[in-house]
Order: sequence, then C-alpha cells, then structure tokens
Amino acid sequence: MEDSTLDSSPYGNPDGNTNAKPIGNPESNPLDSYSQIVSGVAERLTPKVASLRVPRGGQGGYGRGESLGSGVVFTGDGFLLTNAHVVGKATTGTAEFADGTSAPFRVVGADPLSDLAVLRANGPTPEPAELGEADTLRVGQLVVAVGNPLGLAGSVTAGVVSALGRSLPARGRVIEDVIQTDAALNPGNSGGALADASARVVGINTAVAGVGLGMAVPVNATTRKIISALMQDGRVRRAYLGLAMTPGPVPAQWRERLGRKTGLLVAQVVAGGPADRAGLRPGDLLLTVAGHPVAVSQDLQRLMFSEAIGKPLAITVMRNGALVDVIAEPSELVNA
Repeated sequence: MEDSTLDSSPYGNPDGNTNAKPIGNPESNPLDSYSQIVSGVAERLTPKVASLRVPRGGQGGYGRGESLGSGVVFTGDGFLLTNAHVVGKATTGTAEFADGTSAPFRVVGADPLSDLAVLRANGPTPEPAELGEADTLRVGQLVVAVGNPLGLAGSVTAGVVSALGRSLPARGRVIEDVIQTDAALNPGNSGGALADASARVVGINTAVAGVGLGMAVPVNATTRKIISALMQDGRVRRAYLGLAMTPGPVPAQWRERLGRKTGLLVAQVVAGGPADRAGLRPGDLLLTVAGHPVAVSQDLQRLMFSEAIGKPLAITVMRNGALVDVIAEPSELVNA
C-alpha cells in the first residue's frame, strides 16, 4: 500500500513547482497551443476525477434518491477529495470512474467551514492526481475544470483565474480564501478538480456563484492541514469568527504610519457570531489579529485552528479613519 501522508508524491512540491512546464508541444501538434494545454490536462485528469453518487438522507439507504457530485483521487491507496456539501450527512456512496469501473466509498471526514471532505474507496482506483499549490496562482492564469456537471461524466471547461482570496457565504457559514474563475461550472461539478496548465490540481470546485462566476477551494498550506486532519482524525477543530472579508486598501494618509497598503475589509458579519458579539461591523478594515498583520484571508485562516478556540483574540481595525481595538473570543466549530 502506498503512503498517503501529506508529504507523499501525489501532493507534488508543497512550495509550488514553478519550473513545471505546460502540457503540449506546438511544433508537433496540429492544435493551437491553448487547445493543446486544455486537451492535455483533460487527458491526464479525466480518469482521476470520479462521479460520486451519494444517498440522500445521510444514513446509507438509497430510498430517498441520490445526489451527484465529483471527487478527485489524490493518493495511491484510494483517498478522494471532494466538497463537504456533496456528501452532506451521508457516510457512504459510490465512486464511478471514466474507465467504467466503480467502487463504494466511506466518508472519512468532512469540514463544512472549508467545504472539504475526504473519502476512502473500497476497491481499486486510478493513479492519483498531483496536487499543486494555489498560492502560486495569478489573476488571468489559465485554469481547467474537470468534473461531472448534471451527471455528464468527464466534462471539461477552461477559463482563467478571475480573482483570488474571495469569501463565499454559504449555508450559514463563510468559506474563506476561495478562487474565483470564469471556467463554466454547473451542479455536479462540485468536488471536481480545478487544474493549472500542468494538470496539477490547485483547487476543488465548490460553487456556482452566478453566470461566469465559479468558485473553488484552494489547495495550499492551510487546506493541506485540513486534509491531513480529516485523514487522521476524521474531523477538524476550528476556531470561528464569522466574517466574510476581501482585501481592501489602507487609507492613503495611514499607509506610511502603518507601513502597509492593504488589510482585510469586512464585507459581512454573521449575526450572533463571535465577531458580531465583539462589535465588528461591515466596512471595518482588519489590520492585525493576535499581533499578526492580515492582508489576505489566508493570513487569518492560519490563526484560526484549535489553538485559538475560546481564547481572547486582540483585533485592530480601521473604522471611519481611526484605529479601533476589539477583543473577540472565537467559538469552536467542529464538523459533525
């Protein structure tokens, strides 16, 4: 059995392999370079992205029908990565692959806050996909989505990274640091792969926010920690503030004094959550949390694991042109 730890080869280089070359050779292929890349990524990834059939009702029976989604094989011993909302409260399901084979799976663990879930197939699976590093992505970069929208297995779409570091309010929670893409996504794409030009999986498609607006959970150091916890413990203990944020500019008159140009602009505060109880408001610009500067959502995510639960957290914000200090006590959010 192959090693399925986070340092195993399916994850590739944790620091991001900037020397990896796009797929295709313009001199020997009649397709244009763009088409070569997309078709090459599709050829490599389609066998590794499963169509998931998940029983509704959550407890193993199929009497209430099935939900459809996608999942990505990411280790050589049968672990798959998908969305938490794809599996819901189900504990089992079936993964069907492009070669016509299928395998039952069990849900190892799910983390609603990141919308990630890990499955374990009970049977042979294709070779794993290589996981990349989303922190190396740039706005405008080519990405390819592979999944099973509307039950149509092996569907491929392509587009670009439209934005990075978005927050996605979903099901009473906020999914932080998501990738926005214009690659066409439809129901059933959830849990599928968002890949770069070298067929490395840099995100797990999670939602369709509107026409031309797709979202994906990034594969990076923070989500690797989540994936590892799900594989080992079946759950993730998280500290939760209840904020939706986006990078925002520091007022010009404060930039030299603070030595920075950006912070995290609060777009939404979840009613009754720790941030709401602490007095944070939409329009506040977060500058530091627990003494650490925050400029992108991932800066805050790195601080919001079990160590912060229930402990006073000093937060400095810019509000109406003035610095304001608040104290918040993050709640614990443990996936069921």
